[in-house]
Amino acid sequence: MLHQIISQVKKHQHLIPLFIFIGARGTGAALYVLHLALFNPDVSWDKKNNTEPWNKLGPNDQYKLYSVNVDYSKLKKKVQTSK
Repeated sequence: MLHQIISQVKKHQHLIPLFIFIGARGTGAALYVLHLALFNPDVSWDKKNNTEPWNKLGPNDQYKLYSVNVDYSKLKKKVQTSK
């Protein structure tokens, strides 16, 4: 199959940017999945010492890769009062 792709690229050189774009897109997707696996608070790799890492997140902790309208550094912690 790789031989067939290479022969098509040699015949139609205008397809080279398409292959570059598809390769870069796959690389970006793989990097995003790696980021989720390593830095997402929902994933726990250490079951003995930190079984529930999502419970240690405060309101100022940014756990999203990109947030459009929220500046996590300016958030204040809400104090709950019991009645």
